[in-house]
Amino acid sequence: MKIIGERLLALREGMKLSQAKLASLCGSTQANIYRYEADKTSPPFSILLWYADYFDVSMDYIFGRCDDPKGKLYEYKPDLLLEKAAKNDELRQFVEMCFDPNSPINGRLKEILVRMLQEGNQ
Repeated sequence: MKIIGERLLALREGMKLSQAKLASLCGSTQANIYRYEADKTSPPFSILLWYADYFDVSMDYIFGRCDDPKGKLYEYKPDLLLEKAAKNDELRQFVEMCFDPNSPINGRLKEILVRMLQEGNQ
């Protein structure tokens, strides 16, 4: 898919890395990096996951499903959390802060909150 190559190229160039340097970081070769970026071959999933982790972007972004590097589901607000937040003003404010795209709190905290609330309902 052409979009994958374009995104991989943009991520690498955005960090001012050469193909050779990136290849050494991810355990590949410069020739493979060229092939991925030029859409001559598809990168294996292990390489795609490495890109997502290294550049801190979502797989949705790499696959062209969205233009936000954080991902398509970044704004997702689980129903369970919203129900509890509606009943508690302090919790509602905290939840809004957590899911604010400008907040420094990341998606992992969101997952932890949901898990804690689900365990609390059992």
